[in-house]
Amino acid sequence: MRQRASLVRVATFLLGGDHAQAEDVVQTALTRVYLRWPRLRSDSMAAYARRCVVNAAIDDRRSLFRRRERVSAQLPEVAAVDAQYRDGAPLMALLARLPERMRAAIVLRCVEGLSTAEAAAAMGCSEGNVKSQTARGLERLREMYPKHAHDFV
Repeated sequence: MRQRASLVRVATFLLGGDHAQAEDVVQTALTRVYLRWPRLRSDSMAAYARRCVVNAAIDDRRSLFRRRERVSAQLPEVAAVDAQYRDGAPLMALLARLPERMRAAIVLRCVEGLSTAEAAAAMGCSEGNVKSQTARGLERLREMYPKHAHDFV
């Protein structure tokens, strides 16, 4: 799929900057797209893929495997972060403090620049829900970081 890089970017923001987990979420989403491929219209494939990524990211956060604590005697090796994600680290840290649905609305509307209707389709909810989640998320960011409140418009 041509939009894989964009889907990984969205997933990375939704997962608070975890690029490796974002790759896994996108792979899960693309598997779901592949299974529905014969029934998808060519004009709605990108929207369906985006929705699969949002759903997979939220499902991943809820999974029991993700919540289990993993103890290790040594620290794991950490891969170098791609340059395209390095500059978004402060934004990802801010977004990580928001609930999943609020984070999804902010990422889709403010970071990806989708319309309210496109974000609603990706999240599987109404346009009003997207508007309220976006407004509440921006307000929460302003409250958490009053020094930078002018940045959250």
